[in-house]
Amino acid sequence: MRRLTVLALGEAMVELSASPDPALWHLGFAGDTLNTAWYLRRLLPEGQAVGYLTRVGTGGFSTRLRDFIAAAGIVTDHIATDPAREVGLYAIDLTDGERSFTYWRSASAARGLADDAGALDRAFAEAATLYLSGITVAILPPAGRDRLAVALARASEGGARVVFDPNLRPRLWEDAATMRAQITRFAGLSDLILPSFDDEAAQFGDEGPPATIARYLDAGAGAVVVKAAGAPVHYGGADGAGVVADLPRATPVDSTAAGDSFNAGYLAAALQGQPPEAAIRAGHALALRVIAHRGALVPI
Repeated sequence: MRRLTVLALGEAMVELSASPDPALWHLGFAGDTLNTAWYLRRLLPEGQAVGYLTRVGTGGFSTRLRDFIAAAGIVTDHIATDPAREVGLYAIDLTDGERSFTYWRSASAARGLADDAGALDRAFAEAATLYLSGITVAILPPAGRDRLAVALARASEGGARVVFDPNLRPRLWEDAATMRAQITRFAGLSDLILPSFDDEAAQFGDEGPPATIARYLDAGAGAVVVKAAGAPVHYGGADGAGVVADLPRATPVDSTAAGDSFNAGYLAAALQGQPPEAAIRAGHALALRVIAHRGALVPI
């Protein structure tokens, strides 16, 4: 029996977010796949373990990050140490609840998370579900992307389920063509894709969510659920097809981690045997709670 129900992999960073006092900033830790792992740990039964795979440094912020992840109840066995690099940092600026980010991540230790092919294989062998994002792939050098793709394919052949959020961030990629090619490549290795329609339309030219679904299914994905910022959510593939159209909407206080928390709510429900429509409603309900607060990680 696999020890981890879910193993998320990616980049965890120091987060600076605004506080009520404009002269002060709140320091925390976050990152797209870490956010999803953090919420999953709170939603899943205690016996279903959630782990995180990344690479950190040896300094104080790296130590605090590792301790933060462990304190959240997330298994840290697959967090490697890089003696030459440290964790990245980002700051959130808010305008009417919508976020923009400033990053300091070019020398992030997480860029080496796929340097050790054997470590990837050992970690993936422990997990029933592997969760990653387009950011996970974007920060890696080309050789790291290749090692990650091989390890995911091997894990899938061994029975693991691969879940992928494209989370398209063009500024992280060498160029748009590379981004589109690599996102399509990793989508083809995945059992479930969780894209956001606005990003997909901007980067791939999709005319509507059905086009996003069709494109990813053609790439080899097993199933696709298209997030739409509160608009109707379309899904299709191995788990059936349909639209959930009656989702409540809210004006965000802070939209940070809206998609990450949706993914956690959806996956937690799906892992408990809920069908796609119920899982979509669970994901949407969690995202509504998260966008009512500042920062990526909020009490639930």
